[in-house]
Amino acid sequence: MHHVTAHGARIPALGLGTFRLTGEVCSAMVGHALEVGYRHIDTAQMYGNEREVGHGIAASPAPRDEIWLTTKIWPDQFEPDDLRRAAEESMRRLGTEPDLLLLHWPSRSVPLAGTIRALNQVRRDRMTRHIGISNFTTRLIEQAWSLTEEPLVADQVEYHPYLDQAAVLEAARTRGMALIAYSPIAQGKVFREPALQRIGQRHGKTPGQVALRWLLQQDGVAAIPRSSRPANVAANFQVFDFELSGPEMSEVGGLGSRSGRLVDPAGVAPDWD
Repeated sequence: MHHVTAHGARIPALGLGTFRLTGEVCSAMVGHALEVGYRHIDTAQMYGNEREVGHGIAASPAPRDEIWLTTKIWPDQFEPDDLRRAAEESMRRLGTEPDLLLLHWPSRSVPLAGTIRALNQVRRDRMTRHIGISNFTTRLIEQAWSLTEEPLVADQVEYHPYLDQAAVLEAARTRGMALIAYSPIAQGKVFREPALQRIGQRHGKTPGQVALRWLLQQDGVAAIPRSSRPANVAANFQVFDFELSGPEMSEVGGLGSRSGRLVDPAGVAPDWD
């Protein structure tokens, strides 16, 4: 397993996303992923499955100290007292403290200074090993860093071959942060992409595996594909036995544009870069 390092954090480069996984399916997929070899599990309070994710981890023979567990707090809990309470509730549901606690989306109503201060305190009180942000733009990354006293180890954002995230990636790298890519196979869209099909045929890989490999070969980038099918969870992990050439990396990167975004919730999303 490859790792991405950031401010003392050692993040497994490939993880399992659990958005829309619920109940026994969620616990089973977490357990299956750990059996396959994953050591990075991603959830969020908004997903409503922290308890099931925790059960999957607890039932696995994989040692807890080998597993990187991320969860996220929704913006309606960003007032300082609310954030602390939310962090405590996440710990209870997960049955363990997370390795990384993220602000899920920037808030449009709660001042960031108070939220970052509370997030810092949560880390100092050992309710999480590391802290970070999610869906933050370059401007918001800069603002968050100007306010924090504890290092922000990651920005989790949508990133796949169709979305140009060069600006955010550069902002993250400048501050020694990891970029964690969600929707890394563009919600399945990559499987219909001729360029990825062609590159995949050369390596005996699927377009999805090519897309994941393209992400993981970029400095400081991790990816968290989601699937409810055991075969797909296993297939997504088969990306460490081949390498894309420089021209292939450029060809995949050439598919991206600023208009390739798939996740843009009204009333929640910031003004994107």
